Amino acid sequence: MSDTETLTRLSTADADGESVTLTVNGERHALRLAPWVTLLDLLRERLHLTGTKKGCDHGQCGACTVLVDGVRMNSCLQLAVMRDGCEITTVEGLAEGGRLHPVQEAFIEQDAFQCGYCTPGQICSAVGLIREGHAHTAEEIRELMSGNLCRCGAYTNIVAAIEQAMGEQAMGEQPAARGDGR
Repeated sequence: MSDTETLTRLSTADADGESVTLTVNGERHALRLAPWVTLLDLLRERLHLTGTKKGCDHGQCGACTVLVDGVRMNSCLQLAVMRDGCEITTVEGLAEGGRLHPVQEAFIEQDAFQCGYCTPGQICSAVGLIREGHAHTAEEIRELMSGNLCRCGAYTNIVAAIEQAMGEQAMGEQPAARGDGR
């Protein structure tokens, strides 16, 4: 089924769909959705939060990783109705008060992206990984981030960015404000 067919199908089914309430990036949304709408499609097509990427659409690449109640999940594998009442954070919701999240800042400073397609999922996964508190070494970071693929091969820099963000969190530091407007 093409994307156009899916959107047509969604819009005609939504009127008779399921009631779902989600808090996405701090904003509450009460919606009616067809029961087969994935969280990924809801975010991208209905809420227009296109930072979350559709990669493989089979849960194998991690490009669609978001935080659901603080836990990292592949949004392509989650039906939106299953997440009724949950708090969803996408890459667009990580910055606070106009200031990038420390992981976002570390990705910039460590040049942890090339084409950038996987970056939103990598960043959300890294935020979840740090919150989980299980990774203490570069090897553990690599293992626990193995569900997020990067076709460009920026893995060394991604690990360095996560280590930087973990170090800043451990020291209770916030990255210094950039003087270049970013």
